[in-house]
Amino acid sequence: MAKNDELLHQEARSLASPSRIKYFDLVIAQGNGALLTDADGKEYIDLLASASSTNTGHCHPTVVQAITQQAQKLIQYTPAYFANPIAAKLSTRLTKLAPITRPVKLAWGNSGSDANDAIIKFARAYTGRQYIVTFTGAYHGSTYGSLTASGVSLNMTRKLGPLLPGIIKVPYPDPWQKAPHETTEQFVNRMFEAFKLPFETYLPPDEVACILIEPIQGDGGIIKAPTKYLQKVYEFAHEHKILFAVDEVNQGMGRTGKWWSIQQFGLEPDLMSVGKSLASGLPLSAVIGRAEIMEALKAPAHVFTTAGNPLTAAAALATIEVIEKEDLLHRSRKLGRSALTFFQQAQAKYDFIGDVRMYGLNGGIDIVDPKTKKPSTEIATKIIHRTFELGVIMISLRGNILRFQPPLVITTAQLDRAFTILDQVFSEEAAQKLRLPKNASELGW
Repeated sequence: MAKNDELLHQEARSLASPSRIKYFDLVIAQGNGALLTDADGKEYIDLLASASSTNTGHCHPTVVQAITQQAQKLIQYTPAYFANPIAAKLSTRLTKLAPITRPVKLAWGNSGSDANDAIIKFARAYTGRQYIVTFTGAYHGSTYGSLTASGVSLNMTRKLGPLLPGIIKVPYPDPWQKAPHETTEQFVNRMFEAFKLPFETYLPPDEVACILIEPIQGDGGIIKAPTKYLQKVYEFAHEHKILFAVDEVNQGMGRTGKWWSIQQFGLEPDLMSVGKSLASGLPLSAVIGRAEIMEALKAPAHVFTTAGNPLTAAAALATIEVIEKEDLLHRSRKLGRSALTFFQQAQAKYDFIGDVRMYGLNGGIDIVDPKTKKPSTEIATKIIHRTFELGVIMISLRGNILRFQPPLVITTAQLDRAFTILDQVFSEEAAQKLRLPKNASELGW
């Protein structure tokens, strides 16, 4: 038995199935930059970046050195009671990076999930209001508050009710759902009318604490809201003294070619959540916001034993250093343009490739039935499975959307190699040579 299979068989005896979304029988043993090696020694090009949590790549030397040096000094003493030098330095660095001009403060967490829970906490405390408005297609996390705020998978709510009260969902303005006859302006107006409907019928605006949105949805399909729409929502929020909060867990830390995805819109949030690549994948998150909002609670309303510990803070400082010194924001934009060109050329060649979205090195590629142009989970599953066989890691979102989020440090040679493999797979699908894996019904979201 191969070592991958042996380890997976061993793990299956103790790991609960809800804790992993199944894709491939893969045990990742090591990583370097944009390359991964499995337990059997096979190498893969990573187009997932650990769900956009390793934007600086795997085991970046600067990050590894920072972790190693800090581990020799102090690994953990709870920041819930005492400060540590490295987290103090990081808090100053990160608040300066925040796209908020007024005085800014933050609170640490362990994951993007609890950072989004924190948005709910601080927004309710500051405004004295109960309701939180979120969007369909959102993925905010798996803790009860963030899970309730999400709207991307039925398995995130099935058997779990009652969920957190006071969370209201409105339709996300997915531009690719625009009707054939609609102009962009008409679509924006229609979606904004749908956004306002709850406020006009059953949801008093003066009882709403916060509107929480992913400006570019991640697990919802890498979908960017129209700028005019987000401006309308932003103006509505401020008109009614509702806080405007953004989830930057997936799309922050340089993923879109800017530090934060909200900077693509020229808007300034009141609150924001950060996680994933903040510490190059180590468990660290933060909720960042206007200082007066962040002082609306008193300890221990948002305290965690390990949040902001020295090791993860050292990794985060090193991550910021890498992004700046290697100019990964520019690199994301530059390589993103190359990726867009490749997928648009493929779109012109293959009738099962629908919409192509790319924001920096960060894209969603819709796979559709060539005849009906409806989403095709079957074709997408065949593509990602064959791609995996050929040594490239890419997964699907919402069944039919290819998720393209490589580490920002991927080399042009590695990217070109991945494109060559993808084109081969697309060609094989066009020739009807691809077959579904036997467990296809179990795979993906």
